[in-house]
Amino acid sequence: MSSEISPPSGDDAGTPSPADAAGEGTTHRDVVSFVRRGERLTPVRQSAWDRLSPAYVLDPPRGERDTLPAPGARLDLEEVFGRRAELVVEVGSGLGENLVAAALAHPERDHLGVEVYRPGLAQTLNRIDRAGRPGNIRLLPLDAQRALPALLPPASIAELWVFFADPWPKSRHHKRRLINPPFLEAVLPLLADGSRFRLATDWAQYAHHMRRLLDPSEDLVLLHPDGPRPEGTSSDRLPEGLATTGWAPRFEGRVKTSFEAKGIRAGRLIWDLAYARARRPATAPTERPPE
Repeated sequence: MSSEISPPSGDDAGTPSPADAAGEGTTHRDVVSFVRRGERLTPVRQSAWDRLSPAYVLDPPRGERDTLPAPGARLDLEEVFGRRAELVVEVGSGLGENLVAAALAHPERDHLGVEVYRPGLAQTLNRIDRAGRPGNIRLLPLDAQRALPALLPPASIAELWVFFADPWPKSRHHKRRLINPPFLEAVLPLLADGSRFRLATDWAQYAHHMRRLLDPSEDLVLLHPDGPRPEGTSSDRLPEGLATTGWAPRFEGRVKTSFEAKGIRAGRLIWDLAYARARRPATAPTERPPE
């Protein structure tokens, strides 16, 4: 897939980003929402990886780490998918249960799964193989917060999904949560006007955290302002001040993944959130200067 990623060129190649420049000659360590785990693959997953990764796993030039794109790298969506269609991006696509089901249910859309865990990518490839190898899926093995704004053009995403991200429940780890200001600053410009931003979690504390960040955003419109809390009792503590309304019904396009099933078995409620990207103000036409 290297032909589908534009390598650094011209001025972009020679001008490092502020983060890259700050890291020259030093070891720069970002706060990330994931931890790289062991990547040994089972024989079945290794076989799927060997056979399908060249066609489905995007391989852009790497930057300072193997989860970051090189400065100036770009992703040509029309070349990657062989067409121009609405793009759905799932950040943290895990084992691919939801991603593959969505691609099969909506062949008119293109689906990009962003996942750094290689066994999860390999399992997704195995699902793709068993599903008949649909052509409207690609996988990006990079850090979403840094990679997506670098590789994708503004307003290019029709739907953005973040389902059951690591809640990092301990207070000292809250800075590692994916849904935090740096991530929102990176991805909200990528959402097309009127696009959907869908989230789900089985942790009430994380649901509360997301509502506190997303509701005040001028770039987002809450889609279900009168939506009630999920019914039932939860095994985890409901935080003080948790919103009683504004919750979305279960998104019908989300299959029950192993992560959701684990939360339900633990007695936790499932919290769905849904927002629309607010329309950007119209740009006033520039007046021609007098001749």
